[in-house]
Amino acid sequence: MQITRHGSNRRTSQAVIDGHTIYLAGQIANNVKGTSIEVQTKEALANIDELLASCGSNKSKILRISVYLADRADFEGMNAAWSAWVDGENPPARATVQAALLDPDWRVEMVVTARL
Repeated sequence: MQITRHGSNRRTSQAVIDGHTIYLAGQIANNVKGTSIEVQTKEALANIDELLASCGSNKSKILRISVYLADRADFEGMNAAWSAWVDGENPPARATVQAALLDPDWRVEMVVTARL
């Protein structure tokens, strides 16, 4: 089976398709970094929507998502943006953890596995 890569450079790809499974790189809010957790979460989720669409999929086909928060105090704000976005008929498995993100202005990063 062929592996397809989207948004690639010399080091990484934004999305990799292997068979019927899509693996997204960690999605952050680069355009609005330094803003509130709600704003950053909305941008990260919009990036996920865009990448999945470019691969021929959508959020209803997300199997699993890992959410990394720089500060666990942001959980409620992230969850508010998440609840407004998530497909309630097809909610994915999700893990949320606190992690030191690479840029101190980033408050959230999300890693997705989905189906075509």
